Amino acid sequence: MWGSIHHRDTEDTEMELNKITEQIIGAAIEVHKALGPGLLESAYEECLCHELTLRNIAFERQRPLPVEYKGTKLDCGYRLDLLVTGAVVVEIKAAEGVEPIHEAQLLTYLKLGGWKLGLLINFNVPVLKDGIRRRIL
Repeated sequence: MWGSIHHRDTEDTEMELNKITEQIIGAAIEVHKALGPGLLESAYEECLCHELTLRNIAFERQRPLPVEYKGTKLDCGYRLDLLVTGAVVVEIKAAEGVEPIHEAQLLTYLKLGGWKLGLLINFNVPVLKDGIRRRIL
């Protein structure tokens, strides 16, 4: 009996995360449609935050991410671009392409913060869906 309840909770959580992810991607597509590629990362971040606000989607911007080392939290200057609804890490890029180091960065942020799901969004592409990577830890 407990297994089925736990399984349903996990499914509900996954469905909720999928819904949040879809909302973030929808907002990012809206920003990309309006601006296109070629701007600075900071401009896309600002506009995506504005779009999320318009859609009443809760987020934290530039959230500090301490590194814990041998039981001590160290402020190493890491910051998440966005943490949406306290559950989805969003890393924004405006690069020639998504490099393995960008994906490693996102996975490290997920691990350090204890989150399960992250989106890497590179706005410097002709079609935004080609610039989105969804990663699960």
